[in-house]
Parts: sequence; structure tokens; C-alpha cells
Amino acid sequence: MEEFSGIEQLEEALLGAAYLPDRGLATALFLALRVRKPLLLEGEAGVGKTEAAKAIAAALNSRLIRLQCYEGLDVAHAVYEWNYSRQLLHIRATQDAGAVAEDELFGPKFLIRRPLLEAISSSEPVVLLIDEIDRADDEFEAFLLEMLSDFQITIPEVGTIRAERRPVVVLTSNRTRELHDALKRRCLFHWIGHPSCEREVEIVRLRVPGVPERLAAEAVRFVQGLRQLDLAKPPGVAETVDWAEALAALGRRELDAEVVSSTLGSVLKYHEDLELVQDETLVGLLEEARSAG
Repeated sequence: MEEFSGIEQLEEALLGAAYLPDRGLATALFLALRVRKPLLLEGEAGVGKTEAAKAIAAALNSRLIRLQCYEGLDVAHAVYEWNYSRQLLHIRATQDAGAVAEDELFGPKFLIRRPLLEAISSSEPVVLLIDEIDRADDEFEAFLLEMLSDFQITIPEVGTIRAERRPVVVLTSNRTRELHDALKRRCLFHWIGHPSCEREVEIVRLRVPGVPERLAAEAVRFVQGLRQLDLAKPPGVAETVDWAEALAALGRRELDAEVVSSTLGSVLKYHEDLELVQDETLVGLLEEARSAG
């Protein structure tokens, strides 16, 4: 795993991974690496939280292990489970020798490592991404406390497994619910908001090589105008990048009403929002995006 002497060196490495953080995020990432604490990134969907974890893994030349959280996530899917079919085969293969000892059946060779245990037990550099932790239940959030405090996991049949090499841990949250203070205390925290117009243009040009400069600027200004409307789901930076990529693939060099109307599904994902951005609203946003250039 690489060591970065300063924030500027980390920013250069992230830029090499096609990620453009602002100074606040770069500082938070640098401190998480330096003081070896988990980093909790919060913000609206599509602002680059997950991509930050991917970029830091690339910058560190480390393996990325991702745990996607969801309602009902349990230990069997997040930490470990026993390979029951293999245990059964072992019992059948050894049944002539008499009874099989319990500690023989519940040993490491029958253990299926899920993302958390895989990250803890890895001997190689690892970045562990616990994505959308706010979607998981309170019980699972409570389970994480031991791991994030001591970087260890207790398996009743085996004992406590401690990390020989502490992983870099990034948690993300869209803030669909408030996380518990006990979890937050174990992490550094950074809020990722929508970038300024200038920075978002830079991000688009970095993520969509060859996109015409005028098209990138107009697309960003249009999307930033959309965010001022009362939408069910305002578009994030990810949607801006997707739209710019789609427009560039169509060979466009600037926006017009026809291409905006036909490609707006790359930006807005709710029918109600698409219906809202029609006719005069679309024309007004388009005029503002084009006139600001």
C-alpha cells in the first residue's frame, strides 16, 4: 500500500484514478489513511461517495472489497456462513470412522468468508467499502461497532479473528435515516455536496475524455438548473457524467431542445420529474445553460 506524504500527493493519485475531489474531501481521505480510522461519507445519491472509495483503492493499488447494504442484511451475507454442503460431504466421507467431532466440522476450511471477514482476514492491502449503511437495519449497524473499534470479528465456533493488516474502511450513507452516534464516533466524517459549476465541468471532462468543452459546460449548467426545481430525485454528478457521455456518443457539440428532450432520461429517472421538465421549463433551462457560456 502506498504512503502519501501530503494531501497534494494524494490528490494527484486520485486524479490519476479519474477522480477529482475538492480539498475538503481530499483532506478527509488523507486523514483517514494517516490516523487509520474509518471514514463516513454522507451526501445525496450520485455525488461521488462510492466513486471516492473506488478511487482511493486505485490510488493505493489495493483490492476493493464492497459490501452493499440493504434492509434485512444479516451476518450470513455480510460476515460469514458455514459451507453446509461441504460439511455434509465430510460427514458422509468419514462416517465409517465413527462420529465426527464438532470442532472438526466448524473449522476454517468450512468457513465461507463474506466481505467483512474477507477484509479483516486479508494479508494484502484492502479498501473495504460499506456502501449505503443507512439502508441496513439498526441491528447490523450495532454489529459493526466491534469491527470498527477493534478491527476484529468474533465467530462463536472459532473465536475472535483480528486483523493482521488493518483495512482502509469507507462507509457511505445517503442519509435515508440517521445513523447512531456510537457508529459515528468510530469514524471520521465528511459531507459531500454538489460541486460548483466549474468543478462539475472539470469532473465531466475528466470522466468523459474528448467531450466538447462547450457541450460539457452547457450540460452542467442545465443539470444545475434542474437541481433548483422541486424534483422527486434531483440529479447527481453521476447523472451529469452519464448524460454528457450520451450526448458525446450522439456526436453533439452543444445542446438544443430536441436532443435535450430525447435524452433527458439519462438525467431524470422519475416519470413525474420528466413531466415537470417540459415545454416552457425545458426551454427556460436550455436558454440559461446556453446564454451563460
